[in-house]
Amino acid sequence: MFAEELKTMQRLGWRHILLQVLNFASVMASGLMIWKGLGLLTNTESPIVVVLSGSMEPAFYRGDLLFLTNPPQQRYNIGDITVYKIPGADIPIVHRVLETHDVVPRKSKNKKAVVPNPEDQLVLTKGDNNPVDDIALYRGLKHLERKHVVGKVRGFLPYVGYITIAMNDFPQLKYALIGGLGLLALVQRE
Repeated sequence: MFAEELKTMQRLGWRHILLQVLNFASVMASGLMIWKGLGLLTNTESPIVVVLSGSMEPAFYRGDLLFLTNPPQQRYNIGDITVYKIPGADIPIVHRVLETHDVVPRKSKNKKAVVPNPEDQLVLTKGDNNPVDDIALYRGLKHLERKHVVGKVRGFLPYVGYITIAMNDFPQLKYALIGGLGLLALVQRE
């Protein structure tokens, strides 16, 4: 099979192969631009995440694909499902807000009412399937600051993220898929 593909590539010529490589690079760059554009639109570094553990069952199961937003002037409320990332930790965590606190409320222009700033909000989270809150996961913090929160879950697709889990669990599958797509791009005649 490999000899057949090599003959096909020789017959097509190097100009055609170079064109296919550029087309493949263009598709990859377009995907990256779409990802970054979604990030800007939703105000989050990761507009789409995959649930990797069972800590939020029965709300979300392993492999569910979550869609996030992070509006800058919107407060998080008790019961909201958030995704957060602690400095030094590689993987974001999906858990529900258990408590919220304001650090220092600021006075409004009329100096009568106190207006809490969403950026000064602290949150405490807990997985629905976990017996205790997440303080042990915070690496020395008592509460999460707003800068640790990646976003709020706005929607999900069940089990669609299992392909991501499979590629992380079996790196050979990831390399085979990327290699197969690259080879397909090279030998495709259009």
